[in-house]
Amino acid sequence: MQARADLTASPRAACGYRNLLLDAGFGEVEVEVHVGVFTGTTMLGMLTGIAQTVHAAGMITREQLDAWTGEQVRRAEQDRLFLALPLFLASATRTDGHSSSV
Repeated sequence: MQARADLTASPRAACGYRNLLLDAGFGEVEVEVHVGVFTGTTMLGMLTGIAQTVHAAGMITREQLDAWTGEQVRRAEQDRLFLALPLFLASATRTDGHSSSV
């Protein structure tokens, strides 16, 4: 997953939501984290797609791609695949009194 994050322009942008809103003059800034938990085959396509992207960027070998993807497919088939996906929700109040969310 770190290799995929390295391909993203701002992989940690969500961690800065609060400061961005404060810097833009918003008040009453709040940030929540919700975690989606996925098991089975639900997110298998996303996981293998990430691995293929990392391979295409030359960050892992074909052998590493095949081994990791094969392991995830086996886990999914045995109902042993587990993915926790954090989702950040930021909200704030504009200086004119309206609320806004990111």
